Amino acid sequence: MQRTRTGGEVDRPAQGYESLIEKRSGLSELLAPVAGFGVTFANMFKPTVTEQYPREQVPTKPRYHGRHQLNRYPDGLEKCIGCELCAWACPADAIYVEADDNTPDAQYSPGERYGRVYQINYLRCIFCGLCIEACPTRALTMTNEYELAGPTRPGMIWEKQDLLAPLRSGQLATPHPMVEGSSDTDYYRGAVTGVTEDQRAWVAEHRPDDPTLPENAAQGAQVPDLGETRLAQRAITAAAHRQGGAR
Repeated sequence: MQRTRTGGEVDRPAQGYESLIEKRSGLSELLAPVAGFGVTFANMFKPTVTEQYPREQVPTKPRYHGRHQLNRYPDGLEKCIGCELCAWACPADAIYVEADDNTPDAQYSPGERYGRVYQINYLRCIFCGLCIEACPTRALTMTNEYELAGPTRPGMIWEKQDLLAPLRSGQLATPHPMVEGSSDTDYYRGAVTGVTEDQRAWVAEHRPDDPTLPENAAQGAQVPDLGETRLAQRAITAAAHRQGGAR
């Protein structure tokens, strides 16, 4: 389309503007003004479905963005390397991370660094999921847990011990050495599939009473939950459910 300059500053088309949208005709053009109400009219005559929460809790969708979780490798080492990319990606400035160096006597994650301090302020978090997209090691994911209300502002700031994934059977609590002969790349690629005897021997030497050791677990030792905020949240949620008549 040719354009001509008028007024010295603005270009205007030489011909009239032609819409690329096909014009409606007949009955469709007559009903076009009310077509947007079609969804409203269609739902006016459907039965209303009310979720009886908290008496009945409907499961969320599998990809629902709920509470965050810091994951572990199969041997128990933490996936977080303290890179702070999640904090940089957060549009609400809800994440705070401080990294520290791993040492031979205090190995918390594969490689050189680990997240010593990890906080998420759920008064700011908008559950957008940008933090989990930025994480290079898949250390941070989001669970389906959505009951996060609390009566105090400090209780809405979750610490690292609140966010860490619980230790599964066979995993060792940190710190402990990496699998012998492995590198951080082996961990990232999934080459490490479990705990080795050398790792168990190291933990038994340095922490003989560790409840994650098989011999202690066999005697009934329980792994304590160190997440004080998470435990307090469970109590608040349980009390709210009882008050609401949850089954």
